[in-house]
Amino acid sequence: MNKFNVLLIEDEKNICNFLSKTLSSQGYRVSCASTGNEALSLATSLCPDILLLDLGLPDMDGMEVIQRFRTWSNRPIIVVSARTLENDKVRALDAGADDYLTKPFGIYELMARIRTSLRHSNPSATNCNTLPHLYRAKGLEIDFFKRTITIDRQPVHLTPIEYKIVAFLAQNSGKVMTYSAVMNSVWGPYAESDNKILRVNMANIRRKLEKNPAEPIYIFTEVGVGYRMTDDEDTI
Repeated sequence: MNKFNVLLIEDEKNICNFLSKTLSSQGYRVSCASTGNEALSLATSLCPDILLLDLGLPDMDGMEVIQRFRTWSNRPIIVVSARTLENDKVRALDAGADDYLTKPFGIYELMARIRTSLRHSNPSATNCNTLPHLYRAKGLEIDFFKRTITIDRQPVHLTPIEYKIVAFLAQNSGKVMTYSAVMNSVWGPYAESDNKILRVNMANIRRKLEKNPAEPIYIFTEVGVGYRMTDDEDTI
């Protein structure tokens, strides 16, 4: 099996060494960069499978690294940062990051996030012939071709807008999708910035999908950021 190449961008030497050793022990090939410029240079020469990025770099803000990297690559980026403000998370995700993990974090959670991002980054997924036909998780099944949803084989009736929201989250399962990303996907790029209409639809969706909407098992809220749908069991 070919090893995945990880570009670790972290200026704190102790953290970099720890993560590098941990990732290597899990079978990843790891390259390290301590500045934004070094990271962008390595990214162009190594073509890594995934980037782990700290936002607080000495020569440039990590947001700029995301934006510049996204001009030529769609490889997944996981932000690993001590910044906990919701606005920082939203900005990073909207700039092109695939996930955001705040320090301190559990190493098992980081590994799970890496596996999820790598699963969704398969280049063949851009081929319409290989787009997933079904989403399955915890008794929930979505048939994207038939546009049907069932739970334990019982049909769930959603409005067209509700279906679009659920289908978009399911097609990006395991990833945090910001409010604006969902709004743009469902209502288009000129949707109003106020996400009240999204929250109203999500409340209706949860009443239809979840046994207990207060303790969801399918769609989770990242407060102030967006939503994450539980991972597709067929990709695990």
